[in-house]
Amino acid sequence: MTKVFNKTAQKDTRRELRKNMPIAEILLWAKLRGKGLLGCKFRRQYSVGNYVVDFYCPSLKLAVEVDGESHYVSGAAEYDRLRQSAIEKYGIHFLRVTNRDIYDNLEGVLYRIMEIMSKAIPEGDLPQPLLGKEG
Repeated sequence: MTKVFNKTAQKDTRRELRKNMPIAEILLWAKLRGKGLLGCKFRRQYSVGNYVVDFYCPSLKLAVEVDGESHYVSGAAEYDRLRQSAIEKYGIHFLRVTNRDIYDNLEGVLYRIMEIMSKAIPEGDLPQPLLGKEG
């Protein structure tokens, strides 16, 4: 069986991407790291097949991609579509946010991620505030 996730051949690429994260990714990572969101572990610069996603939660099969300026150059939209389709074939849910989303509304981005997460986490395991119950 061929290894699909975090291939050794992509280790240097992932390491370089982690060293050179854009500001928007750094801001989002500060909220996701260390099981910071609903107690779920996220990994940054995680490879799936031949592609690297910005953030990935293995337990929920959730990829979060931060679209910066490089996603708006000629040909990028088609590449992103093909890339996303290839990643989704592994049963991974894919969420795209933009740098601007993070800069202007980081809390809203986190809420969108939590909405997706809450659909995959059994209700009994959700933190009380997300369920809207008072303690």
